[in-house]
Amino acid sequence: MKTITMVELRNGASDVLSRLSKGERLVLSHRGKPVARLEPFHEPAAGAPETDPFLTVGSRATPSRKGPTPHQQIDSVLYGKR
Repeated sequence: MKTITMVELRNGASDVLSRLSKGERLVLSHRGKPVARLEPFHEPAAGAPETDPFLTVGSRATPSRKGPTPHQQIDSVLYGKR
């Protein structure tokens, strides 16, 4: 695995993304120490977006008489109280 520096990433981000899209894996170093591994992202095979239950929830939802749910309340339901 090749190592690139933060400066190389900053100055050549499009080149780095191109290398990643071709399957290359890289180590990102900062001040001479490895801090992250960059690798291609391979999405799992998914069904059609029109039939994905998560992506179509908006079309099945009904408006509440109480009005819209605040974002903080949604975050609390999804992630627990913080």
